[in-house]
Amino acid sequence: MATTTTEFDRDTAVEPLGDGLWRATISDRWAVPRGPNGGYIAAVMLRAMEGAVGDPDRAPRSLTLHYLRPPAPGAPATIATTIERAGRTLTTVTARLVQDDKPMVLAIGAFADDFPTVADYATSAPPELAAGPGELHTLDPAPGVPPIALRAAMAPVFGPTPMSGGDEALTGGWLRLAQPRPADAAVLAFYADAWLPSPFARLTVPAPAPTIDLTIHFRARLPHPGMSAADPVLARFSSTTSHGGFFEEDGALWAPDGTLLAQSRQLALLFPGS
Repeated sequence: MATTTTEFDRDTAVEPLGDGLWRATISDRWAVPRGPNGGYIAAVMLRAMEGAVGDPDRAPRSLTLHYLRPPAPGAPATIATTIERAGRTLTTVTARLVQDDKPMVLAIGAFADDFPTVADYATSAPPELAAGPGELHTLDPAPGVPPIALRAAMAPVFGPTPMSGGDEALTGGWLRLAQPRPADAAVLAFYADAWLPSPFARLTVPAPAPTIDLTIHFRARLPHPGMSAADPVLARFSSTTSHGGFFEEDGALWAPDGTLLAQSRQLALLFPGS
C-alpha cells in the first residue's frame, strides 16, 4: 500500500483489525453536496481489498460497488472483507462497509496477475492527447464549492460547458490530484468518479446525481511506468440515456502517452434539486 504522505493517502488509509476486518475513517475532505464522493469511497474499499489479497502480483482488474447509503464523514467505519476464492491465477474478494451496524457500501473485486493472450488490440486514443495537458487549475475555497473540488487539478477538454444546456452529455479533460502522487489503482478508482457528471453539460442548473453502482476495469499495471507523480490522466465521460430518474455514464482514463489505464461505467440518479 502507498506511503501515507498526502491527504489522499491519509484519507483512504485502512487499519487491519484481523479476521478480514479493516477500520477506516471517512473524511469530509472528499464530499459532494449529498455526502462522500463515490470514487473516494471506492478508493477506501479498494485499499482494504488489496490488503486482504496481500499479493502485489495480483493487481486489481475489476471493482464493482453498490452504494446503499452515504457513509457519515468524520465517523469510523468497518470494512469486512472475504476472500471468496483464491485460484491459481485470480482472487475474488467481497467487501462490506458498515457504520453503526448499517451496511453502507457493498463491493466485489477481481485481482490477478497477467494472463497469456491470443490477441492484443486497442482503439486509438483521443486526438486531444497530442495537445498535451497544458496548465491544470485548482479551485480556491468559496461559498458553494464542495470540498472535493479543492482536491483535484483540472483542465477541461471534452464537451459543452457545464450548465450550458449543451446538446450532448459529454465531459472530461486532464485530471490530477491537487497534491501530486503516483496514480495507483486507488487513485484511478477516485478519478473514475471525480469529474462533474456528464449530464451536467445538458442541464442549465445543478441537480443531485448520486451513484447507484460503479464498475471500474483496470486495463494496465499501476502505477504506469511512463507517468511521474505530477502527470495527469486524460478523463472522458459520456452518457447516452437518462430516463426515469436514472442515467448511465461510461468513462475512460488514459496516461499522457496514450495508454488506456482504466474504463468505468456507472448507473446514477438524476433528479430535481431541493
